[in-house]
Amino acid sequence: MKEVTEQGAYLQLAQLCARSEHCQHDLTEKMRRWGMTDEAQARVMQRLVSERYVDDERYARAFVKDKILYNKWGRRKVEQALWTKRISDDIRTAVLAEVDDEQYLSVLRPLLKQKRRSIKAASDYELNQKLVKFALGRGFTYDIIRQCIDGDVDEVYEED
Repeated sequence: MKEVTEQGAYLQLAQLCARSEHCQHDLTEKMRRWGMTDEAQARVMQRLVSERYVDDERYARAFVKDKILYNKWGRRKVEQALWTKRISDDIRTAVLAEVDDEQYLSVLRPLLKQKRRSIKAASDYELNQKLVKFALGRGFTYDIIRQCIDGDVDEVYEED
């Protein structure tokens, strides 16, 4: 593998960051794979941060929005993914707090309705348990799931 210079790494990463959001951890890992020393990585990262190519808070906001709206993830799964990206606790907490429960409900309700049609269960209790397990796997919290399931049950009886 060809050795990457500091300037070359900076230019490649700046170009990458100009196209889409990236966090410091991802870029550091990329430089590590290129075989750069820790000191060189730190200098390149400092320059990218000072020139606002990289901003973990901005990245976290975009990440949370995308994962909730497009991937239909819940708070716990998003939080875990941000943790693996090594986003700091205060940024994670602040960004996730900006998302209100209504937004989670608007994502989870259609997801549960769709899943309800494909589940085979002997009783309502079993159906609800399967729905809860599915939603927990998607990273939604139990209180949000209960709100949706209880609301959906009311809607089902109103339609009959």
